[in-house]
Amino acid sequence: MGKEQISDYEQQRQANIAERDALIKQLALDAASAAFQPKPVGRAAGRPATNGNRTHKKTVVKRVKEEVLPRRTSSRLAGLTADSEVAKRKAEDEYEAVQQAARAKRQRVSGNLDLTDIVVAGKGWDKSENYLVDVFSRGARPYERTFGDSEVKETSDKELRALREKMSDLELYEGFEPNRIKITPERIYSIGFHPEPSKALIFAGDKLGNLGIFDASQTTNPAPKTEPIKAEDLDPEDPEFDDDDLPTPAITSFHLHTRTIAAFQFSPLNASHLYTASYDSSLRLLDLTKSTSTEVYGPSDSEADEPLSGIEVDPTSPHVLYFSSLNGFVGRHDTRAPGASATDVYQLSEKKIGGFSMHPQYPHFLATASLDRFMRVWDLRKVQGKGDARAPVCVGEHLSRLSVSHAAFNAVGQVATASYDDTVKIHSFEGMGGWKAGHTVEAAAMEPSATVRHNNQTGRWVTMYVSSSSFLLLFVRLLISCCSLRAQWQAQPSDAVQRFCIGNMNRFVDLYTAKGEQLAQLGGDGITAVPAVTQFHPTNDWVAGGTASGKLCLWM
Repeated sequence: MGKEQISDYEQQRQANIAERDALIKQLALDAASAAFQPKPVGRAAGRPATNGNRTHKKTVVKRVKEEVLPRRTSSRLAGLTADSEVAKRKAEDEYEAVQQAARAKRQRVSGNLDLTDIVVAGKGWDKSENYLVDVFSRGARPYERTFGDSEVKETSDKELRALREKMSDLELYEGFEPNRIKITPERIYSIGFHPEPSKALIFAGDKLGNLGIFDASQTTNPAPKTEPIKAEDLDPEDPEFDDDDLPTPAITSFHLHTRTIAAFQFSPLNASHLYTASYDSSLRLLDLTKSTSTEVYGPSDSEADEPLSGIEVDPTSPHVLYFSSLNGFVGRHDTRAPGASATDVYQLSEKKIGGFSMHPQYPHFLATASLDRFMRVWDLRKVQGKGDARAPVCVGEHLSRLSVSHAAFNAVGQVATASYDDTVKIHSFEGMGGWKAGHTVEAAAMEPSATVRHNNQTGRWVTMYVSSSSFLLLFVRLLISCCSLRAQWQAQPSDAVQRFCIGNMNRFVDLYTAKGEQLAQLGGDGITAVPAVTQFHPTNDWVAGGTASGKLCLWM
């Protein structure tokens, strides 16, 4: 049988196969030889490119170290045949390496971890501003003192030691136990003394618009019994014991507003006139002599929601009232002027203004504290802009890490603020009396002269389901419902040493000087809640504190 003849098609196919095999062998040889070739010389990695004589500085981007995973390599470039045993083993090794990396990710990590080392890429972490510490290290620890007799005895400065001894000698009011003096039905939001120095008359405003009044000069029992009845004198195990047997103080209460009384102030011209500011958008005048309460300011629209957070009476013009709002504006109202012309409104913040105050000697200076984390000082003598954009000149501002709840001027022009970053800051301004209208200061001049570490975490987190359209409004309502700690100065201290009081989450009241030196930590038996709202008597060394349950704590 003769040799079988090959068709043209078969000849062409075999030629193509031979050409392909030759090409593959050539590529394999090229790849193998490329590994031994020297790398081409180019410009150094990371060196900026040059254009003529100009050098463009390359922005250095901090790269986050990422986990290196096994990389796949090309068998073709390595000269391996696709179906060879070597290629199969290589594929199996690569697959096993990927599986091991995946198992390592899921494996439990033993030992200690430093949060700085395990922070997620792109999410910064600063241990010096660790807000998580607030939850534990600076959390509330009822009745645990952080300042006491040992700190007083170790004071080397004689004047400071004498003042510490004097303020630490203040004792809790003995007429009634604090848990018996329920001065308001609901949570206390504002508290203060009548300026009368001969009698301790305490006023307090609560969440529902009630104003309570307590006279500390009253005796426990006006009957012939001379010794006050105390709770410890009664035996709770006595079968005839009744809670009503405990002494109850005489308290007067008036329902002045329909919502929270956020602040009040007595008129410097007439001590029988008390001005109150409320979340119901109104200012009222309580005349203690005539027993009347009159609305002196309210929005023209009765349905307008403009919650007021503070009130100040101009000491040089007692008929002029200043007030702040949770909507971010500060208003000026002249009680003598008629109609809309009596009120000027300045939008000073895009967010809630929690509190403000006026300089006692130069009331054209105003300090505000707001939810946008700024404490600002304004000069009312120079108003700029037109229409809704009209506003006084901002003298300067200071930014805190978290929101600032209040800003208070003292008699010499220092401003104390309390912030949710757990600090109380004192800002000192020199020569304010000589500042001309429109004067501004540099950022360095707004830095605090003293900073006190203080637990200001009074709020509680609340989780609930709401629609996205109403979430923002609900969040604001929850935020303003918590009563924040505020530093409150004594208006006219008898020894001219500027000092302020502020509530302590461990159920005390802390007293400090304008230098940030702690003077005392007031406490006592029977205090069952945090006296979060505090105030000094204007001239006497008396301190009042109000709790969330409407109870009064008084030190004299």
